[in-house]
Amino acid sequence: MGDFVLSKKKQSITADELFSKNADLFKTRFLTGKKGLGRKIESHEIHYPALALTGFLDRFAFKKIQFISEIEWHYLGAQSPARRKECVAKICEFAIPAIVVTRGRKVHNELFDACRKFHVPFYSTPLSSQDLHFKMSDFLEEYFAPRITLHSSLVDVYGIGLLYTGKSGIGKSECVLDLVERGHRLVADDIVTVMKKGNTLIGSGSPLLGHHMEIRGVGIINIEALFGVRAIRMNKKIEVMVELVEWGNSANYERLGLDETTTGILDVPVDKITIPIFPGKNITVISEVIAMNKLLKMNGINSAAEFNQRLLKTLQNKQQSRSGT
Repeated sequence: MGDFVLSKKKQSITADELFSKNADLFKTRFLTGKKGLGRKIESHEIHYPALALTGFLDRFAFKKIQFISEIEWHYLGAQSPARRKECVAKICEFAIPAIVVTRGRKVHNELFDACRKFHVPFYSTPLSSQDLHFKMSDFLEEYFAPRITLHSSLVDVYGIGLLYTGKSGIGKSECVLDLVERGHRLVADDIVTVMKKGNTLIGSGSPLLGHHMEIRGVGIINIEALFGVRAIRMNKKIEVMVELVEWGNSANYERLGLDETTTGILDVPVDKITIPIFPGKNITVISEVIAMNKLLKMNGINSAAEFNQRLLKTLQNKQQSRSGT
């Protein structure tokens, strides 16, 4: 797979860091609980404490961010002040990383007082619970996602993310440059950061390198400046790894395409195709064929398998004809 550096997975983020970084995105307003801003959030999941407010705390997921949505808010509003104080005190005694009241609902005084007493970071937002849930969990999932840095190049060819690997100097950058010239889009060259999000691999470039490329004999070039903004993209799902290797007469290369090879990146399987390199070979056109063939397979069309079935059927028919005579 080439040279790689496995980045250390982030284990936690403080409430202060989360909400400060995303103040505009979350549209949150800090209310109270300043002493608890250093509490750590260790999961991308969001919790709604409706059941805990009723007094059932056996399975209370207090380590997660708590949303006071419509159900929780109306439940608290239906209680007497004394009962409401008791409800919120029971959950705020736990080391909750943060509580957020959504849709700009009026904050119950008892909840405000409990958060201040137990130093629970307390926020309000005009966003709906669903909207904030999506934005916050998406940020946290990406923040906690495992990452790996590969010595490779990533390009979007017909909507398929092709990750080029191979030893230094074999021609990865030249191949990618040719693809860009033909209208495809560069994601990253030389250094690709791969992030695992769910069961999907997302590749992006280095903030320092951006969309620059090093072409031996020419030097550093800026793809965005040369070809325009349509020639680049910031990230792309990785669907096929294309390994470029030097041609070897004794090596056994795939010729039919029946035996599909996969490799693993961050424990996610990825289709792998090995392309032997020799002078005069048009890797750019082959790359486009790889992408189009992947699109066909995604739509249930396997050209190699269909040809093989047709060939076997022809041979079977010939054998039956000979047996009949």
